[in-house]
Amino acid sequence: MDPVLQLLRDLVAIDSVNPSLVPGASGEAVIAERIAVALRAAGLDVQVTGGATGRPNVVGVLEGRAPGRALMLCGHMDTVGVEEMTAPFDPVERDGRLYGRGAQDMKGGLAAMIDAAARLAADGGLETGRLIVAAVADEEHASLGADALVMEHSADGAVVTEPTDLAVAIGHKGFEWVEVETRGRAAHGSRPAEGRDAILYMGRVLARLEAIGAGLMARPGHPLLGTASLHASTIGGGRELSVYPDRCCLRFERRTLTGESPDVALTEVQTALVELGREDPEFEASVRQLFSRPAYEIPDDQPVCRALAQVLRRGGRDATATGMSFWTDAAILAQAGTPAVLFGPRGAGLHGREEFVEIESVLTCRDVLADLARDFC
Repeated sequence: MDPVLQLLRDLVAIDSVNPSLVPGASGEAVIAERIAVALRAAGLDVQVTGGATGRPNVVGVLEGRAPGRALMLCGHMDTVGVEEMTAPFDPVERDGRLYGRGAQDMKGGLAAMIDAAARLAADGGLETGRLIVAAVADEEHASLGADALVMEHSADGAVVTEPTDLAVAIGHKGFEWVEVETRGRAAHGSRPAEGRDAILYMGRVLARLEAIGAGLMARPGHPLLGTASLHASTIGGGRELSVYPDRCCLRFERRTLTGESPDVALTEVQTALVELGREDPEFEASVRQLFSRPAYEIPDDQPVCRALAQVLRRGGRDATATGMSFWTDAAILAQAGTPAVLFGPRGAGLHGREEFVEIESVLTCRDVLADLARDFC
């Protein structure tokens, strides 16, 4: 068995569900230890940081024999939840695919970058430069790991090994999380003159959000990222069947494009709420931003982009630049001064009930990353 496949199987078998998404979930501590063991066995200088919180990062460094450029390979260890999955941590191989939670997002990419470093070390290391292998926590929620990583490590270029289907992705969308609360007046269900229905008020808000979303989808899209979008994520309100609800709370997500402000969704909803208040003086609602991360795009003539494209073309592979619809830690690396590109294996089932990565693409990703490190560093 190829070592990268064994490592991938081990990583998928470890429960690393993000506890910020699923209270009480395992987090990254166990998988971080497995990655640290792999990197130490390969001969890298390894640090595990943040372990006291149970949300560690693992960073391994392979130093070249002479000065040169530094390349960072970065991937996240956490996964989303496993509700409705039958055997999420049982890595099953079938038809050239490996199934299990995190196989695609993004333990396939993690395994590829770790084994790329191991192969480089086994082949005599780097002539010049430095390779930094960073496995980070919490990307699926607030990217606490990447925020901590950039405080201590930087590089001349980085590859974030998210699943791109072996395409070179030079950009991705951002996101904004927003909470809207409508307020009514509690009253007995038989006394409509006394009650105000906060849930029906929220229906008006949802109708405005649907119109905003349709407008976003109708606009000309970004050449790489497509259109912005929004969706209602969670909603709750009411007390009992015979009581007018005095409160309803909605949380929604707005996917953003480069050039949009970090509070674009907040502004859009504030405008809608003002309009609804004008239409009905008894309508009452408030809105607040919960969190946001920016969209990201890197020029395709950056040295790390050019080097990756050259490696792919040399191997007869497509190097056409594209963009990703999901957010990644590449934006955080770039904001801190490390230009980052996305490149990772093929797969399907991202955050779904059945998730898999194509095994051959993990091997290809590993080999491309090793060649990139030799060329870039």
